[in-house]
Amino acid sequence: MGGISIWQLVIIAVIVILLFGTKKLRGIGGDLGGAIKGFKKAIKEEEKPSEKSDEKIESQKDASFSSENNAEKVKEKDQA
Repeated sequence: MGGISIWQLVIIAVIVILLFGTKKLRGIGGDLGGAIKGFKKAIKEEEKPSEKSDEKIESQKDASFSSENNAEKVKEKDQA
């Protein structure tokens, strides 16, 4: 009770098809599918750079640490 039966869904589907036509509904479905694919692709691409950026930050820290060590060695040589 209170739910939508299969016959009510069929009647609604027929009314929608009559109002919009099959070509327009097919176009709307294709556009919706393309939008969903684009959204999923954007989410996957968003996750990948964040992992790479973490690695990049760590490599930059290592590079700056080695640069600091080299600068200290140069200062020690200049003082000696």
